[in-house]
Amino acid sequence: MVKERARILVVGGGYVGMYTALRLQRKLRRDIGRGRAEITVVTPDPYMTYQPFLPEAAAGSISPRHVVVPLRHVLPDCRVIVGEVRSIRHAERLATLTTLAAEEGAGAEQLPYDELVLAPGSVSRTLPVPGLAEHGIGFKTVEEAIGLRNHVIEQMDIASSTRDPAVRDAALTFVFVGGGYAGVEALGELEDMARYATRYYHNVRPEDLRWILVEATDRILPEVGEELGRYTITELRRRNIQVLLETRLESCADRVAVLSDGQRFPTRTVVWTAGVKPHPLLAATDLPLTGRGRLKCTPELAIEGHAHAWAAGDAAAVPDVTADGPGTPGASGAECAPNAQHALRQAKVLGDNIVRSLRGEPLETYAHQYAGSVASLGLHKGAAHVYGRKVKGYPAWFMHRAYHLSRMPTVNRKARVLAEWTLSGLFKREIVSLGSLEHPRAEFELAAGGKHPYDPKGST
Repeated sequence: MVKERARILVVGGGYVGMYTALRLQRKLRRDIGRGRAEITVVTPDPYMTYQPFLPEAAAGSISPRHVVVPLRHVLPDCRVIVGEVRSIRHAERLATLTTLAAEEGAGAEQLPYDELVLAPGSVSRTLPVPGLAEHGIGFKTVEEAIGLRNHVIEQMDIASSTRDPAVRDAALTFVFVGGGYAGVEALGELEDMARYATRYYHNVRPEDLRWILVEATDRILPEVGEELGRYTITELRRRNIQVLLETRLESCADRVAVLSDGQRFPTRTVVWTAGVKPHPLLAATDLPLTGRGRLKCTPELAIEGHAHAWAAGDAAAVPDVTADGPGTPGASGAECAPNAQHALRQAKVLGDNIVRSLRGEPLETYAHQYAGSVASLGLHKGAAHVYGRKVKGYPAWFMHRAYHLSRMPTVNRKARVLAEWTLSGLFKREIVSLGSLEHPRAEFELAAGGKHPYDPKGST
């Protein structure tokens, strides 16, 4: 039994935030019902995005609605606030946040708490590349994934409807920067989708499309190992995808991608997936950070030197207690990698440890030996390194789908994703672009303003 009323604040609604709140909700349901515990989740979006499925959502294999999990649906006993925490003064047990009501004139709010869970995740790590802010496209949210899909199909429409070779070539050149999971999987799925779509264009052939992967290091997909990284490069090149290693994007101003090796590619598409960095909120707290800007944590997922403060996931530097010693992948002093595999398991331990702390019980140490990695390279293509075994091609692709389906939250979402996969195997791909979704009021604004381009006299 919780000794006294506990106000638990969970910052972030991603993997760690949602799963920790879900664990706390189950463990403290009786105390919540009796008013002895309160769980508040503050998140910028009212849903959790299952990011491993973003590439398939971009390719149209899964509906965007089915790669997100509504937080209010899975956390009925929690208070969900759609907003952003701007600063935290843990010494005072106080968080400052803004909500959607701020747009209507409401100011920042002060939210007191007793226990703090910091799990804001990460943000895209960008560099001061000329033109990137104006022309670059990210790939971290479901909105960006769907926007990229619409954009790719729109470029094919542009190429199909112009006789200007320069415009056509730029429209059909797609540059992806970053050879990690996000970049490789997004490129693989979208290339697959676009190549399929060419059968519906009378003047665009698969060989007209130019796909370029730019990676600053000497390898891609380091998570699956060097051998499978080389295999992935070979497979991508067999699909006429240029893979440029030890190369950087110097500029994309004026819609021209300029690389560090001197190559220049006129393009209307630059997708930036070159890593992530800790959320800026961490710097606006009075909690200790590492040199890389992550929260210093103990193996029990508590923040060092600060009682009643907890963290996990991308925001936390959690010691890897499975380290074998110097010179090994889990060397002494190593930290758990900021990936979904650790985040899901850390959330379970984190939720349990908060309950243990409230009840005065000893805490559990987080320990998980990294199981391996799986990556999709498009339909029926993949690479996997699981428990020391290397798998390629269709079996790896199947393992990728099976693993992530098993990790998808809620039976509802699992069933919907499985149904969509089944239907996509029976029917043809959808290649519709709904780019107008990004500006749904544009047509009405033109009509209401009397400035519709097809009405030269205007309307009254």
